[in-house]
Amino acid sequence: MTVTSLHSFPSLPSHPSRPSRPSSAHRPADDDLSVWPASAADRPNGRLSVAGVALDGIAEQYGTPVYVLDEDEVRRRCRAYRDAFPEAEVHYAAKAFLCRALARWVEEEGLGLDVCSAGELELAVTAGFPAERILLHGNAKSPEDLRTALRLGVGRIVIDSPAEIARIAAAVPPGAEQRVMLRITPGIGAGGHAKIRTGSEGQKFGLSLRDGHAQHAVSRVLGQPRLRLTGLHCHLGSQITGVKPYLSAVRRLVGLMARTRDLYGVVLPDLDLGGGHGVAYRPGDPVLDPAALAHRVRAELIESCAGAGLPVPRLIIEPGRAVVGPAGVAVYRVLAVKATAARVFVAVDGGMSDNPRPALYGVRYAPRLIGRRSTAEPVRTTVAGRHCEAGDILAEDVALPGDVRPGDLLAVPVAGAYHLSMASSYNLVGRPPVVAVSEGTSRLLVRRETLADLRARDVGV
Repeated sequence: MTVTSLHSFPSLPSHPSRPSRPSSAHRPADDDLSVWPASAADRPNGRLSVAGVALDGIAEQYGTPVYVLDEDEVRRRCRAYRDAFPEAEVHYAAKAFLCRALARWVEEEGLGLDVCSAGELELAVTAGFPAERILLHGNAKSPEDLRTALRLGVGRIVIDSPAEIARIAAAVPPGAEQRVMLRITPGIGAGGHAKIRTGSEGQKFGLSLRDGHAQHAVSRVLGQPRLRLTGLHCHLGSQITGVKPYLSAVRRLVGLMARTRDLYGVVLPDLDLGGGHGVAYRPGDPVLDPAALAHRVRAELIESCAGAGLPVPRLIIEPGRAVVGPAGVAVYRVLAVKATAARVFVAVDGGMSDNPRPALYGVRYAPRLIGRRSTAEPVRTTVAGRHCEAGDILAEDVALPGDVRPGDLLAVPVAGAYHLSMASSYNLVGRPPVVAVSEGTSRLLVRRETLADLRARDVGV
């Protein structure tokens, strides 16, 4: 059987009033602004603007630390995925960062959404996101997660373990049917750090192909009349910058789809390859190009399905970081500068409470001085956070002007993903606000967490 095209995904609305801007990927890789939003521009006297709004002005108006999110950059990246994968469903991975405004942008640009909790799901739906375009993930979904998903009518639930099959089936009302997918562990290790590689054997996610759990789960789901198995899902990891792991995943999952057809006479219509698409955090870092990924995956899927005698399933992908990460900038104020025999420390008013990623994964950033122009020679500097942990380091061994002083502002690009979404109130320091910028204006999306907020949660005496 020869298959030459993918199923078409119904056309979804895009936002007609916002023109596309040049991609920052079109700048040279070693350009100082190559990892910033495409709208980032140097201004006189060392100032830096994003979407026509000066970052030092944002700091003065909203305080620091503050997250700045370029709305047009988010929308442009949504469109880039829609253009690269016109036949596929593209779902934004909400765990990277979610607020009501972002849910609205993503919906207006025609993307679906995947969520990992009742909290993410309810926020999205109450913001107007259609529940039928949402997937629920999670390796250990709580009863509240499942109740909320069924109550709101979530489009699909991704089953991650055998125990979930009976739990979900029992929760579906009589006469109703819930669409589900199975998360498969294909035995492929990929990702920028061991802690974010999720497609290999021996970790908590998914159902293993190697030990037979995946095949057994297919049989069990097909035996549940209240569940409708629509396809297979996998997620290999995060910060993947090469195409080959995805091609291997296609071949292995198509193999399981063929076995499902042969054993049960069921042809599954959907194949979800997850996300994990790598972005550059510093100039020169490798990235995963959506267009190149789409071309290679499409060809592999067509070839693999032709070899197995299967119709080509509808492809689903789930970019998160690649949509919102490069659209965000964190702005901090310098509190102290300390020179030791080994290094220079520049301490800022944020840290691991608003960005735990350096401590968790050793990620490296490229901060820069903003708000004034310096002619001082650069020195190797460690940007430290304010928290009582030796590991509270935001950027290590970076070049900053030798005259950085308390009161200065530092901006950190590629701060839109897994910063605020992973933030805490460690040391009872409130989480920063999120400010959207677009076409020369700014507006508050998420307000700063205050001391009053923190006190209100403590009800004991």
